[in-house]
Amino acid sequence: MDGAALTASAQSGESGAFSGSMARPAVLVSACLLGEPCRYDGRACACEGIGALSAAVEIVAVCPEVAGGLPIPREPAELSRGRATTRSGVDVTEAYRRGAAEAVRLACERGCRFAVLKERSPSCGYGEVYDGTFAGILVEGDGIAAAQLAKAGIEVFGESRIDELITLVKR
Repeated sequence: MDGAALTASAQSGESGAFSGSMARPAVLVSACLLGEPCRYDGRACACEGIGALSAAVEIVAVCPEVAGGLPIPREPAELSRGRATTRSGVDVTEAYRRGAAEAVRLACERGCRFAVLKERSPSCGYGEVYDGTFAGILVEGDGIAAAQLAKAGIEVFGESRIDELITLVKR
């Protein structure tokens, strides 16, 4: 799936209640969690809880890295001092920023109040990311897209917190 398709696809379903309306809330979701093979290694990492979430909300898929122009597969990148750099030292920060801007644009356009993003990703990680040494060390911090989504007022959840979001949207 190309970048445009990964930022425009959505999954619809039956109507459910949310804050007294019949409209289902829209939730931005990392495309890799939906089973799209868009990760840096060309694989997906489908999340079991997505099925339950999609029963309650409209899913809006995005891969910020692909939306920013990066290929599938691509060299892994990590964050250090606010920059996204590949293992071989190539600075890909601008592609990450473009993808983050596209994710924010899409979330705002579709009325997303929440996002479920891939944990620890240099783009989508929220709360902790890898430290930039490519040694598997996690540090406190947010991926570039996650930070921009939060700054735009969108509540960000990692996939390990999907049950919390489901409970929240079903109220």
